[in-house]
Amino acid sequence: MIHVVGNAAIDTILSVERFPRPGETIVARGVVEDLGGKGANQAVVIARSGERVRLVAALGDDTAGARIRRSLDAEGVATDGLVAWSGATDRCLVSVDAAGENMIISLIDAAYTFDPVAGAGRLDAVASGDWILMQGNLRPGATRACLALAKQRGATTALNPSPTWPAAEYDWSLVDLAIVNRGEAIELGARDDPFAAARALREAGVGAVALTLGAAGAALVAGDGERRAPAPRIAAIDAVGAGDVFCGALIAARAGGRAWSEALRIAVDAAAIAVTRRGAQSSFPTRAEMTGVFSQRSVEEHRA
Repeated sequence: MIHVVGNAAIDTILSVERFPRPGETIVARGVVEDLGGKGANQAVVIARSGERVRLVAALGDDTAGARIRRSLDAEGVATDGLVAWSGATDRCLVSVDAAGENMIISLIDAAYTFDPVAGAGRLDAVASGDWILMQGNLRPGATRACLALAKQRGATTALNPSPTWPAAEYDWSLVDLAIVNRGEAIELGARDDPFAAARALREAGVGAVALTLGAAGAALVAGDGERRAPAPRIAAIDAVGAGDVFCGALIAARAGGRAWSEALRIAVDAAAIAVTRRGAQSSFPTRAEMTGVFSQRSVEEHRA
């Protein structure tokens, strides 16, 4: 079982020609609402990849929370770890420019007040051989407590520290796999080069670092060396959610027993599908497309 411990939200996505300068007002070209939140996003991708997954997160006691719960149920994500709190469901405001780049501002009150370890036994089901996947929306103390509990129970831990907290807030010895983009690696590893930063994170205690590099694909920095997976040539129009697709696909592949080289290529291929579409979860590969990605890579690995 894969336990995704994080958040769920409603995304409001604005299409703009370019991002505004400080103090400037611009006119958006369009707007859509989508289901989102990094925890929910990654759980949906894992479910579409065919792995058993549950989401542990806080939702508001409102119509947005009910909408998210219905959507997760329909995707096959177990929702027994969802709890309601008295405030509103979290929201994200996403701006996407003409080149497909994005800027995100998140309201994370529900996630920030959520303590998955305390009360209600939401993590009682975590067992040896399971995976726990976390992101950066919970308080650092709550994240550390979850990862420590997972390690105590023999689970494999993965952390996608987005949004990031100051590097001193992390106990990297609790993290078997860190999944970071170029900027996050440089910030947390305190090196100008992302590969040097990834190696610094390993020296700080991380078991392995998966590094996403946009159009250049992705890499894995581990104790037995570095592996790279190039990205297919595509016309990218919207990068919103692509990092979450990468995370979900990578964890699903590893939990399903795939080798690192194959899992990395699966994750890159899945993320490449997402950037050719607009929106968050609405851009994600379908269950059939995820099956195709996994199957294609299996054939290619067998031939190799």
